[in-house]
Formats: sequence, C-alpha cells, structure tokens
Amino acid sequence: QVQLVESGGGVVQAGGSLRLSCATSGLTFGTYNMGWFRQAPGKEREFVAAIAWTSGSTAFTDFTDSVKGRFTISRDNAKNTVYLQMNSLKPEDTAVYYCAARRGLISRSRDAYDMWGQGTQVTVSS
Repeated sequence: QVQLVESGGGVVQAGGSLRLSCATSGLTFGTYNMGWFRQAPGKEREFVAAIAWTSGSTAFTDFTDSVKGRFTISRDNAKNTVYLQMNSLKPEDTAVYYCAARRGLISRSRDAYDMWGQGTQVTVSS
C-alpha cells in the first residue's frame, strides 16, 4: 500500500520559515519524481516545486516563479522522504500543501501525478 504523509505545516509570521516533509512508503522512492502542490481556499491546486528521481546526489528541480529564490526542494532516498524548505514566507503562501509522486518525466501538471498525500496546512500571518 502506497502512502505519502506530509508534516511540518503550521502558523508562521510573514518572513518566517517552515520545512515540510513528505514521508513515503510502499513505493520504490528513488525511481519516482516528487512534486509539491498547494491549494488555497477557493482556488485550484497549483504546482509549487518538483524534484526528479535520481540514483545519485544531484536531482533536477523545478519551481513555480512565485517561489523561486525562497523555496528549495530536496530528497533523501535513504529515508524515502522529500522536503520543501520555505523561507521568506508571504501571506499569499497560505494554503494546504500536498506532496505527490509520479514515474516518468518530471511534471508541473497535477493530472500527471497519481499518488498524493493528505496535505498539511500552512498559514502565514501578516
């Protein structure tokens, strides 16, 4: 049974930082591309960041423009976990954050991912 479990969300003031984790089980983690998406109230789920599968120490990463320079994504294949480090947080970053997994090519499309976590709430106060 495949499971993706996000953690690390919370309430933080603008300018603060949070690190989200997504622990996975039931899949060969090192062969999956991992993505982070977010969904704010009344809005569609949108792409945040993705990291490609890798058997080495360096993986290709991709970010939506609004988080470039503020967020980083990383993975620890030994722990089957992907991370999203979020710095300089803004109120507009408030959303439920989801991690997702897919085989094949790295993608920004939510429809391309077939495994999802339950989400973790991030609230940034002004």
